[in-house]
Amino acid sequence: MTHPRTTATLWPDPADRPATVPGETPEPYRPEHYLLPESTPSGEGTDRRDESSESGHTRDLTFPPAPEPLPVPVVDNHTHMDTQDGRVRIGLRDILDTAEDLGVRGVVQVGYDVESARWAVEAAQADRRVLAAVALHPNEVPGLAEAGDLDDALAVIAGLAAHDRVRALGETGLDYFRTRKSRRHHQHDAFREHIRLAKSAGKAMQIHDRDAHADIVRILGEEGAPDRTVFHCFSGDAELARICNENGWYMSFSGTVTFKNSRDLQEALSVARPELIMVETDAPFLTPHPYRGRPNAPYLVAQTTRWVADFLGRPLDEFCRRVDATVREVYGEH
Repeated sequence: MTHPRTTATLWPDPADRPATVPGETPEPYRPEHYLLPESTPSGEGTDRRDESSESGHTRDLTFPPAPEPLPVPVVDNHTHMDTQDGRVRIGLRDILDTAEDLGVRGVVQVGYDVESARWAVEAAQADRRVLAAVALHPNEVPGLAEAGDLDDALAVIAGLAAHDRVRALGETGLDYFRTRKSRRHHQHDAFREHIRLAKSAGKAMQIHDRDAHADIVRILGEEGAPDRTVFHCFSGDAELARICNENGWYMSFSGTVTFKNSRDLQEALSVARPELIMVETDAPFLTPHPYRGRPNAPYLVAQTTRWVADFLGRPLDEFCRRVDATVREVYGEH
C-alpha cells in the first residue's frame, strides 16, 4: 500500500519550510493546509477519526499552538500518524520535522491491525526518525476470530515483527470497555500469542489496557512478561504502578495524566520509579490539557513532557535525559 503521507509534504525542499514558533500553530497544521474538500473520499488509505466527540458535540479541529522546545530531545513513545482527524491530512515528513523543531527527535509508530502494521513498517523504512510497533489491537481480535481470520492475521504480524525497524509488539492487550464478556476469551488468546511473539522475536511489547488491569497482570504472570514490557497510555492507579515497579514494567503516560480529573493517574505517576517512566501522545487522541478534545500530534509530546517534569518537581533537562535513556533501553537506537 502506498500511503499518501509517506510522500505528501508541503515543502519539497526542507529549507523552505517555515520555522515552528512557540505559541503559534505550526505551519503544516494550519487549517488552510489540512482542510480537505467535503467530497474527498473518507480514508484515502488511512483511518479517520470522527469529527464529533464521544458526547456527540462537534469538536474543535484546529491544532493547538506549539509549546516551548524541550532542552533535551525525547521520543513520542506511541503515536498513530496514519489516523486522520476529521479532514486532516499532513505529510509524514512535515509531522516529524515539526516535532523535531520542538525537541521530539522521533516516534514509535504503532499498528493495530494488519494494514496499519504494514504502514508502520513502511513509515519506519521511509524515515529514520520512526520506529515501528506491530500488533492486533484487542478490539480487532474478536471479529477476526469469529470470521476465522485470526491465525492468518497473527502470521502476518509475526512476519512483520522480524523486520529490523520493528522494535515492539503492540499495541496488544485487553480492552473490556467495548467487548462483552462472551467475546473476551478471544482477546486473552491473542494477548498470550503476542507475548510469545515478542519473546521469540526479542522485541519489546506495548500493552493496551482498558478496564482490565487484573487480567493483564495475571496473564503476564502466567506467560512470563517480555523483558521490556510497556503499559502504553498508562491507565491504572498507584497500586498498578507499584506492581509495575516490582516487575520492572515501563509506564508510558499520555495527555490524560494532565487532565484535572485524573487524580488516580497522577498518584500512579508520583509513585512510579523514574527509570520506568515514558511519555507519549497516542495521537491523534488524548491531547493534553488545556487542549483536551482537539487534534493531537507528536509535537505535543513536548507539552506533556514538560507537565510531567513539573508535576514531579524535577528539572526539565534532567527529566528529558532520563526519559530518553529509558526509550533507548527499551527500543534501541533509531
